[in-house]
Amino acid sequence: MPDPISWAYAWPYYAAVLAFGYLLGSIPFGLIITRMAGLGDIRKIGSGNIGTTNVLRTGKKSLAAATLLGDALKGTVAVLLVSHFYGQEMAMVAGFGAFLGHLFPVWLKFKGGKGVATYLGILLGLSWPVGIAFALIWIAVAYLSRYSSLSALTASLASPVLLVLLDQWQLAELFGVLTLMLWAKHHENITRLLKGQESKIGSKSKPAARGADPAS
Repeated sequence: MPDPISWAYAWPYYAAVLAFGYLLGSIPFGLIITRMAGLGDIRKIGSGNIGTTNVLRTGKKSLAAATLLGDALKGTVAVLLVSHFYGQEMAMVAGFGAFLGHLFPVWLKFKGGKGVATYLGILLGLSWPVGIAFALIWIAVAYLSRYSSLSALTASLASPVLLVLLDQWQLAELFGVLTLMLWAKHHENITRLLKGQESKIGSKSKPAARGADPAS
C-alpha cells in the first residue's frame, strides 16, 4: 500500500500524466487524414473503423501508412516524453492513458479504435526489442493468413510473454492488461474468424454495415 501522505502529493501527477496520455491517444488520425484527403468519413466504408486496415480499403496505401504512423506515434510520444521527465513508472501510466484515449476518444463520443497501432507505439517506447518482435510476428501471421485481426491478436498475446522472459515484470503486467482490452475490442473479429467470415487484408471497400463499431 502506498504511504497515504506521499500518495496525497503524488496522485495529481499521476492524474495529469494519465490525462496527457489520454488526450494524445484520443487523436483520430485515420478520420482526420482521410477527411483531409477528400475521402469523407472513413467510418462509412468497409468495417466502419478508423484504423489502418480500413483506410487501406480506400485503395490509398500512403494514407493507410500515415494512419499507422500517427496512431503508433501518439503512444510512443506519450511514453517517451513522460519517461524523460518523470521516469518509466509514470511513462507506463501515460501509455495506459494513450491506449484508453484511442479506444475511447472524447472527440468521437468515446467510440474509438481497437488499439493495435497504439499498442505497438507504446511497446516500442517502453521496450523496443519486444516492439520489434510484435511487428515481426504481425507481419509473419499476416503474410501466412491474410487476416489483420489474427495478426494483431497473435502478436499482442506474445508480447506479455516476451516481457516476462526478459524479466520486465511491470511492463508484462501493463501489456497483459492492454492485451485483454485489445482482445475484448476484437470480439466481433474473433467471432468472424471462428466462422470463417473475417475479411482479409486488401479486400475491397463497401459501405459499413448498419450499427458497425467504428473501431481500428
